[in-house]
Amino acid sequence: MSGDAGISTGQVSGSDAGLKYYRWAVAGAFFANGFVTGSWALHIPLMMSRLGVSEGVFGLLILVFGLGALAAMGLCGPLLARYGSDRVTKAFAVGVAFWLILVSLTSNLYLAVPALFLLGAFFGGMDVAMNANAVAVEKTLGRALMSSSHGFWSLGGFAGSALGGLFLRYQGAISHAVLVSVIAGIIMLIALPRMVIDRQPQSSEKIRFRLPDQPVIYLIGMMALFAMVPEGAVLDWAAVYIQQAFEADLTTAGYGYAAFSATMALVRFLGDGVRNRFGAVRTFRVSIIIAALGLFVSGFAPHAWIAILAFAIAGLGVANIVPIIFSAAGNQSGIHAGTALSLVTLMGYSGILVAPSLIGFIGGHVGFGPVYMVLALMLIVVFMLSSLASAADHKRE
Repeated sequence: MSGDAGISTGQVSGSDAGLKYYRWAVAGAFFANGFVTGSWALHIPLMMSRLGVSEGVFGLLILVFGLGALAAMGLCGPLLARYGSDRVTKAFAVGVAFWLILVSLTSNLYLAVPALFLLGAFFGGMDVAMNANAVAVEKTLGRALMSSSHGFWSLGGFAGSALGGLFLRYQGAISHAVLVSVIAGIIMLIALPRMVIDRQPQSSEKIRFRLPDQPVIYLIGMMALFAMVPEGAVLDWAAVYIQQAFEADLTTAGYGYAAFSATMALVRFLGDGVRNRFGAVRTFRVSIIIAALGLFVSGFAPHAWIAILAFAIAGLGVANIVPIIFSAAGNQSGIHAGTALSLVTLMGYSGILVAPSLIGFIGGHVGFGPVYMVLALMLIVVFMLSSLASAADHKRE
């Protein structure tokens, strides 16, 4: 069973009893993770004020958060291979659910550094583990569900940010953090015990942290990197671009990422059906073409609303690219799904961590329009490697 995340025959046999719970269990994990992520975003300005630091200093703390996430992503591979995605997801989920309370209590800069590093590590570790469990469920059910799983993450993020603002305003950071932990804890308590068990037989060998030796997994990781950089570029710089290039007000500028994220979330809930019908490679290629078209048009749009529409089109395409890449990584032969996803997730998210500062530097010198056009051309590389997405198609085991 070295080629994939082995499904425990004790849990998944010829009977279909209980199979429906696996799908909703992993959806609950994604929703809860997104819910806490969206809630955490609301704490950033409050924490910056509490610590008494500038935007620049807090930017470094956000980098610490990202480094914690990347560190956990890199270490997840052997943990998943040894203990299974269900156990690893549960372990990191405890930190995701309750660590925000400690962060909300932190008022010392020196304590904030390890607190945010560990918060990022919990998020990063759970991210890899729940994606690995989604791959295991896809194999068990014989159909795609990765896109809608990411859709549940987006829905959770929206719920966390939308519902938390009013509560924070009247109740404060600590009360909000406790409420978030209670809600997330209840969701996880219901969902996580019902996750598919995909662990391999226990081995007496020690856990070994080493890089995979299959070249194809690095190509898939590069696909994730090139696909996630444009997503980060829209997240961080779309509003700035619309405001500067078209002299738009802040409200209009904010519609750029709002349109992008709205279409992306919508299509993620539809993406699994499309992929099940047309196959991963065809869906992947069409998605890349749509994403590249939207980004390219946004780069030379003559009006703010044309740029906003272009970002909405880009969101339609971007929605299914990364979920298909993750499914393809988790189904590579000769490598454990957790190990593959650990590396691919690490490579992909490193682009979101590192690229925004570089994009901001370049955009400040040449403008963001040309940057988005170049990012559209970058997706051509992903298109050229699209045959690797064929591994994302599943047959029931």
